[in-house]
Amino acid sequence: MDDQIITDQLSRTIERTDYKDLGECYHGKVRDNYRQNGRRILVTSDRISAFDHVLPQTIPFKGQVLNQTAAYFFEATNDLVPNHVLSVPDPNVTIAQECSPIPIEFVVRGYLAGHAWREYDRGVRTLCGQALPDGLRESEQLPEPIVTPTTKAEEGHDEDVTREQAIETTKIDAATYDQLAEWALALFRRGSEMAAEQGLLLVDTKYEFGRTSDGDLVLIDEVHTPDSSRYYYQEGYEKRLAEGRPQRQLSKEFVREWLMDHGFQGREGDEMPTLPDAFRTKVTRRYVELYETVTGQDFEPDTHPNPERRIHEALSDYVLEGSA
Repeated sequence: MDDQIITDQLSRTIERTDYKDLGECYHGKVRDNYRQNGRRILVTSDRISAFDHVLPQTIPFKGQVLNQTAAYFFEATNDLVPNHVLSVPDPNVTIAQECSPIPIEFVVRGYLAGHAWREYDRGVRTLCGQALPDGLRESEQLPEPIVTPTTKAEEGHDEDVTREQAIETTKIDAATYDQLAEWALALFRRGSEMAAEQGLLLVDTKYEFGRTSDGDLVLIDEVHTPDSSRYYYQEGYEKRLAEGRPQRQLSKEFVREWLMDHGFQGREGDEMPTLPDAFRTKVTRRYVELYETVTGQDFEPDTHPNPERRIHEALSDYVLEGSA
């Protein structure tokens, strides 16, 4: 994508929507959620979060990339696991079944990277109840993929938990937990196969699940997007690993690294830095690169001069009667 297109969009990002006529709204870290008549309207904004904090600046086209990547992988995995998607009427919007979220993120790790590596590097050898062998190097493939659940925090950092702690903390039964963990591993295997077809390695990712009003368990939120996943390029992986060099990766880990270089890790007292426009543009390019690489499709940005109005027009069928 031409940098001028991104530059033109810097002042036309979707920071937050507040459509009073679409129903009750909850603003998450990235998505604005409107609830109505057994449906949920999910508007994926251009907000970006890291270390469980929403950053002060937005990223052009990020919402479009996330929503369309998720839509692609929801479609590609619905034979394995049922999901909540009903339709995608706009590049930033998904209409989904209303669900009660299971308050656990099922993080699946196939390689030692990111948070897992940082814990391992300081001597931890058991992560979420999963034993890790000695002698592993950063970015090395694990003997087999592991599920490392976290509890979803309303504020602050999510917490690593074991299977038993997750069951106790969230009050879900063991059979439900095991079903969802099995689904998470199946999704990870499918994602790894699809990544390999595009010359990538799926390093780690997270899955979230919910329960419909009928009691059915379904995949929700997002799947295999740059916000939820980390990818390495296959080419050069072994050489870089042997030489102890950082891997070429597609993820938002480089955003976390930039923040750490500027003194921010989400700790109490850390001052959140301002993202320069040049860096915001760089982040957009990385998100677009990930979309095009993992899907094998060209990203076609919608450059409407007023994206909030465009979205509202696309949702005209969902305006509630009698709304102010």
